[in-house]
Amino acid sequence: MKKAIIFDMDGLMIDSERVTYEEYTKTMKKFNYPFDKSFYLRCLGKNRTTICQLFTQQYGEEFPMQEIWEDVHLSLDDRLTTSTPLKNGIVELLTYLKDHHYKTIVATSSSKERAEKILAAARLRNYFDDIICGDEVTCGKPHPEIFLTACQKLGVTPDEALVLEDSEAGITAAHCGGIDVICIPDMKYPEEEFANKTLKILTSLHDVITHLQ
Repeated sequence: MKKAIIFDMDGLMIDSERVTYEEYTKTMKKFNYPFDKSFYLRCLGKNRTTICQLFTQQYGEEFPMQEIWEDVHLSLDDRLTTSTPLKNGIVELLTYLKDHHYKTIVATSSSKERAEKILAAARLRNYFDDIICGDEVTCGKPHPEIFLTACQKLGVTPDEALVLEDSEAGITAAHCGGIDVICIPDMKYPEEEFANKTLKILTSLHDVITHLQ
């Protein structure tokens, strides 16, 4: 029986992937670099270090990664904390979990400062027992450290937990940690290799309630 639900944040609870893509498109155009969705999709679910490595591989060592990152994320975080776009069904799911006494935690590649700010603006923070962020672990997704640490924080074993994810990196991290994972895809449906690592692929967070029942 599952005792704890581990939530990704961006793309799962917060409709941030679409907004992030818009901000990258705008900033890359300003800096006169080409940018397409296929490359952006490769970055989904990764931590900052990995994303920066991908950009450097794509655009070369002279690419102004720091400037691009700051430009994108200042605008992005302003949008996300001014009018936080929530994914359909998140409040209903979190209410159900609280009413049925599940332990809950956010496990996100974002920094703790950013995650806390966005969750507070979205009025979701109080639904969660705890939070574990990318700057609190040594290895980011697809390494399982963040999810295994989440289990430790909640005092549950991996087989007592269920991860909710939207990205292939998150699916891999949960699978490698021996934790069941349900995928609710956002901008990218997982390739077969990753789909095979999931317990289920659902169309919305509403469907998670049905699964738990």
